[in-house]
Amino acid sequence: MLALQNIILKMVATGESLEATADRLCIEVEARAPGVVCSVLTVDHAGLLHPLSSPSLPNDYSSALDGLAIGPTAGSCGTAAYLREAVAVTDIAQDPLWTKYKHLVLPLGFKACWSSPIRDAQGRVLGTFAFYYTECRGPNDAEKELVATCVHLCAIALERNERVLERDRLANVDGLTGLANRACFNTALGRLSCAEPGAWALLVFDLDNLKTVNDTFGHHVGDILITEVASRIAAASLPDAAFRIGGDEFAVIIKSPDALHDIETAADHILEALIEPLQCEEHLIHPQATIGGAILSHADRTAESVRQNADFALYHAKETGRGGFVRYWPGIGTAITHRLSSIRDVNSALREGRLDAHYQPVVDMDTLDIVGMEALCRLTTGSGEIVSAAEFCDATSDVRAASGITDLMLSRVASDMRTWLDMGIPIQNVSVNFSSADFHRGGLGEQLITVFEGANVSLDHLIIEVTEDVYLGKRADAVTCEIRAMRERGLRVALDDFGTGFASLSHLLSFPVDIIKIDKSFIRRLAPGDASSAIVEGLFFIARKLGIHIVAEGVETESQASQLRDFGCKLGQGYLFSRPVDRDSATDLLLRMPQKSLGNGEDRKSKLDRLSPLYLHNQRQLRRPDAVRR
Repeated sequence: MLALQNIILKMVATGESLEATADRLCIEVEARAPGVVCSVLTVDHAGLLHPLSSPSLPNDYSSALDGLAIGPTAGSCGTAAYLREAVAVTDIAQDPLWTKYKHLVLPLGFKACWSSPIRDAQGRVLGTFAFYYTECRGPNDAEKELVATCVHLCAIALERNERVLERDRLANVDGLTGLANRACFNTALGRLSCAEPGAWALLVFDLDNLKTVNDTFGHHVGDILITEVASRIAAASLPDAAFRIGGDEFAVIIKSPDALHDIETAADHILEALIEPLQCEEHLIHPQATIGGAILSHADRTAESVRQNADFALYHAKETGRGGFVRYWPGIGTAITHRLSSIRDVNSALREGRLDAHYQPVVDMDTLDIVGMEALCRLTTGSGEIVSAAEFCDATSDVRAASGITDLMLSRVASDMRTWLDMGIPIQNVSVNFSSADFHRGGLGEQLITVFEGANVSLDHLIIEVTEDVYLGKRADAVTCEIRAMRERGLRVALDDFGTGFASLSHLLSFPVDIIKIDKSFIRRLAPGDASSAIVEGLFFIARKLGIHIVAEGVETESQASQLRDFGCKLGQGYLFSRPVDRDSATDLLLRMPQKSLGNGEDRKSKLDRLSPLYLHNQRQLRRPDAVRR
């Protein structure tokens, strides 16, 4: 008996599996008690039986017992577990405890069964230990002593296994939500096969408003929000598994055929489950999440590749419109890499003073007088190349980078305008471009007042340029209200690149704008009979009726200018008049283009020539101290 105890206790102490330990126990007991067959069953918290070890019983018989409920007539084992005491059935064929199950065991040659409950220190039944006999009899004294030892050893092994399982559960389950945690997610992801494209997919979530809830109502309310969101995600994603992988991060591994067939619908179903407001104490919270998703593809050699793709999609979804779903496509990684590179380049240029304002004139189409300027941000690379804002426009999606650009441009423009006004140049206005990020960070109106009043420049000289996506993007109502408030202070607003965005004429009725800038794509196609001509001409008619001024962008030829003048266009901007130039060249342009000069002996061609960068360059060379005068 001591040898048996040492064998089993050593296996428990060294961490052998519960199954291996129970098998060894049964084999050792059967060797010590000839004619006896051993069986060990476990009992779960629901009161259901599960085979653990029965090395001498057929697998079919053991499998038939799996999931049977304990009860007062549930054979020897089920009854012993139910009554919490040993049950000896000496004649299975006649005993009512076996009425429902004797057809399973009698064909195997067993006629009697004696089962004892296995209980933990608190008396809870963990399982049963049974002897099967090939003759009608009960246990003898030696067998009773042997079983008493076996039941004790089984209790030790089962309790240790429960502690291990609980430790593993705590290591793999999120304590707040009850969902599987990041460690479990990483394990599950690592076990996924990448052999069959389309076999599984991954959704990753960000809870959008957790920080706001924590900061506003406290972290205890934030915990309630997280718990409820976790519950909704888990329910909406069934039968697939949901995980909490971070503070406000969740994931779902999709394997179910229906969800794999249409992950967009699966993601929308989860988003819809989150829409319902949540009552957190006295606060009404509106949960919102953003989702990125990716399906295993031919290009994915590892599960980590799919995970990275899903992260790319989530990042893109957060940048382009929180609260929605974006599915990964092959070019999205390049787009995100380009965006991050643009943000990095802009931040570096801001630190090193390599961003500055350049200016492109807005001219009177009849007199060619410069009536205004558009300020355009330019970045000088490390090699000295000057690149336009189009090359780093992705950086404006980042609030920090966009704010840095705007702060710099406003400071430069206010300073340059003060210089021009002090020189007696009759500059009417300068327009500055603003992005969505400028409005979303708040306080833009106050910033404009501070900067321009600090430079002693009236805001009458400033025009705010925005594109249609600023009006119709995220928080569109807030942007519209902010712009209306600016106009009430006397600021003028120009709708830039009209015709390239949403381009609905009905928007002119709701957008508070003073000026429309027709995109160069329309101007480039101007020709008699072309549809662009009809659109542009019609737009001039509508704008006059609404009292809105129009600037034609991208005017490159005298033919385009002539046709625009025929339509009644008064203001133009483009390479025909001047490319964007630095402040020194802009100052030269303003000094050398006196208003109302046409009709004073100068023809239109001569004045256009004097607008050209070559002319400005030559004039600068002549003013150099070392220039040779001829």
